[in-house]
Amino acid sequence: MTSDQNTATADEWFGQRVLPGEAHDLELPVGETFSSSGIHIPIHVRRGPDPGPTLFVTAALHGDEINGSGAVRELLQDSGLILEKGTLILVPVLNILAFERHSRYMPDRRDLNRCFPGSSEGSLASRMANRIFNEIVRRADFGIDLHTAAVRRTNYPNVRADLSLPEVRRLATAFGSEIIINGKGPDKALRREACKAGCPTIIMEGGEVWKVEPSILDVACHGVRNILRFLGMTHGTARKPGVQFIIETTKWIRAENGGFIQFHVQPGEIVDKDQPLATNTTLLGERLGTLVAPFNGIIIGMTSLPAVAPGEPVFHLGELPADASMERLRDQRSGRRGLTQRLADDLATNVHVVDHEAGEAET
Repeated sequence: MTSDQNTATADEWFGQRVLPGEAHDLELPVGETFSSSGIHIPIHVRRGPDPGPTLFVTAALHGDEINGSGAVRELLQDSGLILEKGTLILVPVLNILAFERHSRYMPDRRDLNRCFPGSSEGSLASRMANRIFNEIVRRADFGIDLHTAAVRRTNYPNVRADLSLPEVRRLATAFGSEIIINGKGPDKALRREACKAGCPTIIMEGGEVWKVEPSILDVACHGVRNILRFLGMTHGTARKPGVQFIIETTKWIRAENGGFIQFHVQPGEIVDKDQPLATNTTLLGERLGTLVAPFNGIIIGMTSLPAVAPGEPVFHLGELPADASMERLRDQRSGRRGLTQRLADDLATNVHVVDHEAGEAET
């Protein structure tokens, strides 16, 4: 691990000095408005008294995905978070321009998370990406980027990481999520480009846009604290989940008919091949067809809008390993307590789940 003391610029942050043992709220200039006013990203930099790695935690790279913003605020307000080594960079809102508009996208209609590492002479999004990459990512040894599902969808919390990279695999495992999805990420995405630049980075996906959901916030904070312990930046040992799935293949299950969806499963549920997932009905309740699981899997995400047209995504299903014992996995999860159980209960209240055979409401 690289020490935060190994460079001559370790004390200098956007024109201000942050010395070991200090914490400062700073602003990173990233552009100008149409009226030439400056655009700044609020950033908190906290340094432990002893040398150690630098970790960034960012949220709202998509401006409407604010569960992570709530988690970063929680960490900022936690008086018990004592940094012993290294540097922690906390960024509650990375895409400040999109956040101001309650939008996923930049004012120039670009996705900031498809613009890294950016260019100082490119588009508005590219210039902002370049500034973020140079001033935050390149100064860090590790990164965590917090996301949610896209609009009208919800995600069961999961970590996404390029497990071909040993340091990324260790980081992803230490975060403590039940579900880890293996993959490099999209071209020019922050975490993909950060990994290429030598800064092992993972993302957490969880919950819905435009909300700070208490259980999602707690999962994100729990994961960040686990990473801080794992890196030796704070006291303690990272806590492991009761069960952890590594998913290599995912598939979107799409509607075959238009109409109103009756869900038979909830986020995070383990499903068997050919198990009914949802039934499509007319507005008057006539059944049109039932979507079934194409393989043994786990519900990573699903639509939160039950009115669909043909071809629209309904479930994001992660395929479980071929040698996985479904009975054993269910037994391991049946004993869930505390945060994990609360998470499952909370997310289940966001969708109306009906038993396929009996037609009786379960939640």
